[in-house]
Amino acid sequence: MMKKPDLKVVLLGDMNVGKTSLLHRYMERRFQDTVSTVGGAFYLKQWGPYNISIWDTAGREQFHGLGSMYCRSASAVILTYDVTNMQSLMELEDRFLSLTDTASDDCLFAVVGNKIDLTGDYVLESEKEGERPRGSRASIKVRKQVNLEDAIALYKRIIKYKMIDEKDVPAAEKMCFETSAMTGYNVDTLFEEVFNMVVPLILKKKSNGPQETVNLAQDNHSKKGKSGCC
Repeated sequence: MMKKPDLKVVLLGDMNVGKTSLLHRYMERRFQDTVSTVGGAFYLKQWGPYNISIWDTAGREQFHGLGSMYCRSASAVILTYDVTNMQSLMELEDRFLSLTDTASDDCLFAVVGNKIDLTGDYVLESEKEGERPRGSRASIKVRKQVNLEDAIALYKRIIKYKMIDEKDVPAAEKMCFETSAMTGYNVDTLFEEVFNMVVPLILKKKSNGPQETVNLAQDNHSKKGKSGCC
């Protein structure tokens, strides 16, 4: 019998930014070429004594309306963009941020730039951390269009949009990441930081009693076997 999740984390972002690949890398410890997500899919992650559902969502325009349903009562949203595509960052604010209006009032946000391995910045960062670039894409370098400072600026606009005082949420520098699903760079750090941040929300939820949630586990779109965009 499937365990009931204590909290929900949702990945949002345009198609082809790598949401599903990030989730596969973290949960299955491997990179997998994928096709565009249809609807949504989820994994259940045990984090200490707690169960956290991680939802992958479709970035295609025709599935946009489903996003607010998947975000309902979410405790954390991971907004994902492609560091080589400035438009993918702009889409987070233009198309996806409003979908989080159905999330919990104390929802946490992370802004994540994927595909850093495609840029020269990945070589610098991996060498700094004692890693060596891995994967067939390591020798292919393209121009990085989105800097971490751009993501931090977006995070601050999100907080303003939510009408939250900056002192009441984690600092932007702690919630903005650059990752590579291809090599695994910074992927564990991303998810583990988010999970550690939401644990206090689990304790708060338990102390306040059960909240009304929508059970999407039985939805036809929630089959874990479905793949998503790379």
